[in-house]
Amino acid sequence: MKRDDLYDLAAFAIVAKHRSFTRAASELRMSQSALSHAMKALEERLGVRLLSRTTRSVATTDAGETLLRSLRPALDDIAASVDAVGAIRGKLSGTVRITATKHAISSVVMPILPRFLAVHPGIQLDMLVDDNLTDIVAGRLDAGIRFGDIVEKDMIAVRIGPNIRMSVVAAPAYFSSHPVPKTPRELAGHRCIQYRLVRSGGLYAWDFQEKGRRFSVRVDGPLVFSNSDLMRDAALAGQGLAYMYADTVAEDIAAGRLTKVLEKWCPIFPGYYLYHPSRRQTPPALLALITALRYKP
Repeated sequence: MKRDDLYDLAAFAIVAKHRSFTRAASELRMSQSALSHAMKALEERLGVRLLSRTTRSVATTDAGETLLRSLRPALDDIAASVDAVGAIRGKLSGTVRITATKHAISSVVMPILPRFLAVHPGIQLDMLVDDNLTDIVAGRLDAGIRFGDIVEKDMIAVRIGPNIRMSVVAAPAYFSSHPVPKTPRELAGHRCIQYRLVRSGGLYAWDFQEKGRRFSVRVDGPLVFSNSDLMRDAALAGQGLAYMYADTVAEDIAAGRLTKVLEKWCPIFPGYYLYHPSRRQTPPALLALITALRYKP
């Protein structure tokens, strides 16, 4: 294989990832016309069409998909080897792409960032904020962060945070005109501030537990947000009950701005875990992040 073949194959993988010559050319820091010429030359050398081009999009052909299935793992191994050489030299570099919820990033990632980036200035963290379970393999991501009980069994998982408790809260002003609910079933008579899942568009059902049994309750109310900070703001303004991560409203409860209810019914979730696919060689930059995040009780 010639050196140009390897370069063009890597460029082909980037075009396939973005499904766009414009975005791929930007990542490769080359002109769109030069990239298009390189792809045509690669197709001519291989004798097959790899990309289907239209005026608006680019898609891989069947031959292109067949090539990608072998090409992507090989390119990942090359990138990991290059990173490993950098690690031997004493300086880690590279980009670590992870998917996590906003709460996971704010509660477990943000606290370690100042020291981590100071120690590893050559590492870039690219964080995709997503409430849904993302296929990190299909999405070309290095790792994900989710609750331990929903991480797929074929993934390598490392605990990075303590157990998470949920709280149902409302402002004292709300309870001045509404009764305090004694059980989750009494929420049917209350104004509940709802959370909409961004990707699926569905409304989150509130999780509770009774004698070890987990169950969900569908709630109703005049306000729906896709941002937990706004839910907290609405609760503070007396607009209803909110279902929140306990740590995000702990200060408000301690200061008397919010009151928690249904405490014995609120579940405790397993802490956050960082998970990643099993590989022959885990990138050193990802290993450094795992070391920094690893939970120490």
